[in-house]
Amino acid sequence: MKRRSLPVAAALTATAALLLTACGGGDDDSGGNDKIAGADTGSSPSAPSSSATETADRPDITLPEGVEDVFEKWETGHTTKDAVLSDAARAQTAMNDAITQGKPDTPGLTFYYEGKALTTSVKWVQKWLDAGITYTGTTRYFNPKVELFDDKSAGVSFCADETKAYNKGRKTGKVDKAPASNDSYVLYNTRLEKSEKGVWRTTDGTSVRGSKTCVQ
Repeated sequence: MKRRSLPVAAALTATAALLLTACGGGDDDSGGNDKIAGADTGSSPSAPSSSATETADRPDITLPEGVEDVFEKWETGHTTKDAVLSDAARAQTAMNDAITQGKPDTPGLTFYYEGKALTTSVKWVQKWLDAGITYTGTTRYFNPKVELFDDKSAGVSFCADETKAYNKGRKTGKVDKAPASNDSYVLYNTRLEKSEKGVWRTTDGTSVRGSKTCVQ
């Protein structure tokens, strides 16, 4: 098993494959592309809150003890951009929640993903189940960038630091503390579209493991 990687959606382009390499999946490692998808065509900080007026009844998502998502500087001061970033962050936590619960149909996953992104995400969670693993530790998300395409679509790119997150046997509880490497850093590019209820849902995404944009 290689060090885990938590996907936003998995690559949904013509060369798409599940992003995560926890059990044999392949990342898109072609050149460290940091272009935003869709363009030109605990005590730790949690996901930023959106100040936008919404009518959506959002699901309550709480990660289990020992699992944390840390979002660094995910606020810009721009109302719409911050709403996009907030839901992009919630989508990440929803994915992690589904993996740790071992359920590919959690309310959070089906709420923050749609279309191809949802289909691919569900398949990815199932792969974790089939492999008999979950994970523990902290994933740090940093260097977010957001671009508004119009009033209902946007792109977000960001980095993930998985140096303190480890695969864990679902039945045995054994933690695999594999040494960190450049592959512990992942660059994500995602596309989000705004629903009628004001939720920015992830619809597309790609990743680059070991991207020079993210390696620290």
